[in-house]
Amino acid sequence: MTAETPELIIGIPKETFPGEARVSLVPSTIAMLAKKGFKTLFQSGAGESAGFPDKLYSEAGAEIIGDRAELFGKSDVILQVRGAGANPESGKSDLELMKKGQSLIAMTDPLSEPEIHKEYAAKGISVFSLEMIPRITRAQSMDVLSSMATVAGYKAVLMAANEVPKMFPMMMTAAGTIRPAKVFIMGAGVAGLQAIATAKRLGAVVRAYDIRSVVKEQIESLGGKFVEVDLDTGESESSGGYAKEMGDEFIKRQQEVMTEVIAESDIVITTAAIPGRKSPILVTSEMAKGMKPGSVIIDLAAERGGNCELTKLDERVVENGITILGPGNLSSTIPFHASEMYSKNISTFLLHLKGEEGLNFDMEDEITKDTLITYEGEVVQSRVREILGLPDKTEKSGTIQLVESESSKADSSENDASEAATSESEPENKADSNEEPSEKKDGDDSSYSLED
Repeated sequence: MTAETPELIIGIPKETFPGEARVSLVPSTIAMLAKKGFKTLFQSGAGESAGFPDKLYSEAGAEIIGDRAELFGKSDVILQVRGAGANPESGKSDLELMKKGQSLIAMTDPLSEPEIHKEYAAKGISVFSLEMIPRITRAQSMDVLSSMATVAGYKAVLMAANEVPKMFPMMMTAAGTIRPAKVFIMGAGVAGLQAIATAKRLGAVVRAYDIRSVVKEQIESLGGKFVEVDLDTGESESSGGYAKEMGDEFIKRQQEVMTEVIAESDIVITTAAIPGRKSPILVTSEMAKGMKPGSVIIDLAAERGGNCELTKLDERVVENGITILGPGNLSSTIPFHASEMYSKNISTFLLHLKGEEGLNFDMEDEITKDTLITYEGEVVQSRVREILGLPDKTEKSGTIQLVESESSKADSSENDASEAATSESEPENKADSNEEPSEKKDGDDSSYSLED
């Protein structure tokens, strides 16, 4: 490191959210970041539950620290999986260890838990929330929601296969023909598409539905059958690529149409969640009770209230012989690969922020502007300010440094190129590969649904 380029110290504390097994950085990332000007402090034992012992971090160049307070005290930037609002109880304990001028990069749930962010702001902590990463081409490798949804969609099918009293594939045996299980996926975003691909690999008959009819091709490309519903979905997708929350009348009609499909299914997996809002009810208690005994519902939206009326977070509910599971933090149950994906996302984001002298708070850059929740004593993110009832904030160079960065210029050129290619076809789906189930290009919101 030269005198002109000071070393940035990043701290990796052990996760404290109950049951959280992931770690924010894996050893293979440490050496890469060292070459970019980062020194890593690592709390002893932080990677153990994900399958990454301290020895691997030490060999990669990280300094192992036993005391949590010491790690926080020496770090410029704290990297976590769950921080602030995503870990409200322990998040407040960590806040006591932080000092003015430090930055926190993590999933922080600012839309559901905005109040705790005011406390971070009051202490002068800059908080970047990774859930707020915009879904543009340049930010794809930073998209933690898609990464974690990939894991959740895969694990949901495995949970269902373990619960249902049937085998998934059709089999021709000396004892006769065994019929395949029927799986119905509600929501065809990243988690839904991964669930379709996984259930199909296991040999099930897979059907899927999404209010956005544009995903039909993606569903069918994975071997699923798109459930046609004659409903006017109107503007069912937001500018960010998420499925919008629909009105009560639409939801009621949708439930009526879905009742028959659900009754025929052995397994139903629901994936519809809305950031900062209660999840819509897609499966009523009557719809669930209409399923055959032994059937299973896996509700991936349980953390936000659930898509099934009978769902209870992290509980196993049995009603009329139907099993309803509402797992929370499902991606943490496959911590090794979930941590590898998260590490790639957060390290790419960190490198995006790095300037010549510390982090670059470039509010003309879309990625920075959307993810920066608190800065210089204030909540600055517009959506979070609106939830808190704070007045609109006019950005001035005296409050937030406005920088015409190279990344902003590149993004502008990228957007121009995207607008000129409006006839470009749907991106190829990748749920059957080692990559995430779907991609999105700037100006093309069709490949994402709304998910955890």
